[in-house]
Amino acid sequence: MSPEKDYHDKQAKLEAEKLEKKINALSEEEKTQIFEKADEIPVQYCAQPTNGVVYFRAVSSLNTLPEELKPYVPLFCNVITKMGCGALDYREQAQKIELKTGGMSVSPHIIPDDSHLDVYEQGVLFSSLCLDRNLPDMMHLWSEIFNNPRFEEEEHFRVLVKKTAQELSNGVPDCGHLYATIRASKNLTPSGELQEMFSGMDQVKLMKRIAEMSDIKPILRKLPRIKKYLLNSDNIRCSVNAAPQQISEASKELEKFIKSIGRSKKERKPVRPHVIEKSSEVKPMGSEMLTGLQITRKLVNDPTFKPCQMKTHFVLPFPVNYVGECIRTVPYTAADYASLRILAQLMTAKFLHREIREKGGAYGGGAKLSHSGIFTFYSYRDPNSLTTLKTFEKAVEWAKSGEFTQQDIDEAKLAVFAAVDAPIAPSDKGMGHFLYGISDEMKQSHREQLFAVNSDNLVDVSNKYLAAGKSTRGQAVLGPENADITKDPSWVKR
Repeated sequence: MSPEKDYHDKQAKLEAEKLEKKINALSEEEKTQIFEKADEIPVQYCAQPTNGVVYFRAVSSLNTLPEELKPYVPLFCNVITKMGCGALDYREQAQKIELKTGGMSVSPHIIPDDSHLDVYEQGVLFSSLCLDRNLPDMMHLWSEIFNNPRFEEEEHFRVLVKKTAQELSNGVPDCGHLYATIRASKNLTPSGELQEMFSGMDQVKLMKRIAEMSDIKPILRKLPRIKKYLLNSDNIRCSVNAAPQQISEASKELEKFIKSIGRSKKERKPVRPHVIEKSSEVKPMGSEMLTGLQITRKLVNDPTFKPCQMKTHFVLPFPVNYVGECIRTVPYTAADYASLRILAQLMTAKFLHREIREKGGAYGGGAKLSHSGIFTFYSYRDPNSLTTLKTFEKAVEWAKSGEFTQQDIDEAKLAVFAAVDAPIAPSDKGMGHFLYGISDEMKQSHREQLFAVNSDNLVDVSNKYLAAGKSTRGQAVLGPENADITKDPSWVKR
């Protein structure tokens, strides 16, 4: 079987015809209504006993940002609240943030889809909190950051860049296993590539390069360009968690903020043409009063993406190794996801801890399944590297043989449920829906699938996904020179 060459063109043509029919059937009044509605920004209000604190979050899409600016998004996020805004220079801004809020942060936001491995949302998350009496000041600070950020202070920018580069380099020994697993999963999904660019070793190296530049102006000039695509109301959604009596006041302040931020003068097309719109209805659940417009997330799909195997060795001046191996499996809503999640916990407790830590002498190691459907083996501060990768293989053989008792499975389920059913703080209620698009119904069906997992399911998924040659996998090692890895041509040395 071979796919139709012009399938996407045919689909696009059919969609265009369908859309034209629908538009022609609308009256002028309906068209005006739709146009006005399109201007509305979805806001999720969640009434919670927050003890006089208001929590604000917003997500702005990266879909229209040109590819050449993407690597600089983490740097932009890092400095945008520290460069000054409006009439405030960076010192005054820092004072005001300290005085009126519990902190304002901006970070990249990459969320894989819950039902398809090659689909993901890319954006930037803005979050802050304050006492309810300071809400007008906090929202005013955000609108100044969105509308009038300052990018003139070259010297201060250089200081921020050096600080960021230093913090990233210093963080590698503490988070080496995370850098190893991010690199190992880089070529397994389209969102993996972006994760590596934003928070992997690629980002550490880029920041080191920028910090060493004698002329930093070309980098500083990129920030206003990124601002143009990100800090506007084109593709943004907001959420507020506050006490029930604060909601109406909060909604007034939020409306003021939304009116104050501009739209783009011209319509910008997404850089990657395959955008999927996914809507989720807001349903009130229990005491969790959620109100607001329907939230539509614009996800990116890369139909040309092909996962591929890759082994990378980062030679670093450490006496120990950080090892990661990642395997592409299934998305969150798939039935096998629950079995793989229990299996990761079971392998960690009953096999990997013993083999990697107790016998191998590493500080730690284990297996986990990420929300993106990537099954990960890792070890932390490990005297071994290739031996540990062999241990990961043995762990799969152990799982395939089904050498575990019903009690082992029950214990693994309890450990997983400790995370699944952990109490959610009032500040984070409704965030599963707002950030990830996961409804309570989806959560409940995942819980039921976890409950139902049995020994046969665990052996089945071990054979189906984790056995050698079944799924695409990637490996990465951060650590000292290694003669065996150097001799093996399948490893890429960085």
